[in-house]
Amino acid sequence: MAELIAHACYGIDIGGTKIELVACDTTLQVSWRRRVATPQGDYAGFLQAVAALVAEADTALGSPAAAIGIALPGVRDRRSGRQLSANVPALTGQTVAADLQARLQRPLHFGNDLQCFALSEAHGGAAEGYPSMFGAILGTAAGGGFCLHGRLLSGFNGLAGEWGHWSVPGHLLRRHGLPLIACACGLQGCVERYVSGSGLAMIERHLGGSAADASAVIANAEAGDARARQALDIHRDLLGHSLAALVLALDPHVIVLGGGLSQYAPLYQQLPAAVAAHLFNGVQVPPIVPPRFGDAGGARGAALLACHPSLS
Repeated sequence: MAELIAHACYGIDIGGTKIELVACDTTLQVSWRRRVATPQGDYAGFLQAVAALVAEADTALGSPAAAIGIALPGVRDRRSGRQLSANVPALTGQTVAADLQARLQRPLHFGNDLQCFALSEAHGGAAEGYPSMFGAILGTAAGGGFCLHGRLLSGFNGLAGEWGHWSVPGHLLRRHGLPLIACACGLQGCVERYVSGSGLAMIERHLGGSAADASAVIANAEAGDARARQALDIHRDLLGHSLAALVLALDPHVIVLGGGLSQYAPLYQQLPAAVAAHLFNGVQVPPIVPPRFGDAGGARGAALLACHPSLS
């Protein structure tokens, strides 16, 4: 890992349900952590929650000048500076970066939350030592980030890695009898509506089940429920196709899964064949591995942005 600057830095991960702040030392070891609930529909409350977390960390650690990396959900319009976030509706249409800068009055470094997960796993995580990696999040939604030689590639619009908004091809929807579903992004048939944890639950319900979430589908399948097993089979085929598309587009040396579904151990045995089924002969499936830092990766990756801005 490249040498980090000498003083501690903070990383803040903004999620749909929680805001987490971690303080890291110069070796990127977490020395302090705090989580609070995300005020999803209250923008003033959101700004206050972030400011209060930073003030608490400053008091606890005596680091009033600590640089901060902030992992924001969604995308920012580079012309207007306004955020679009399906997971935290209060942020949509707001100049979040500028408003936080005005509140916190210190160096801030902003990144996408999914890209920060990838950056964390590329530095000391499951992708350490690989020339390139893709971090694929399978949680409430689906998305990710791409790192090359340890550096995050964000792209012209900051969208690199937004694999969750590629489209599932029509022939796969027909094969499995699935509907074309509208996405909150404004497109239709987005990968995340089918391969995320919520997508797995949707597939099971479409088959006539009633699972509330992915964990219920998995529990039902392990108990022998045929409908839940069919949902997992369909989900695996769609996920295999979407990861095969990643291999063809980016050819990463390793794929690190994140989000709730990354905890489902059978995926790591089953996915290589499911990916290979959508690739032509001679193309090898890269290693598909679980994350080292779990749901702490977003905050840790944000801290990396603050400690070493040249990585983005």
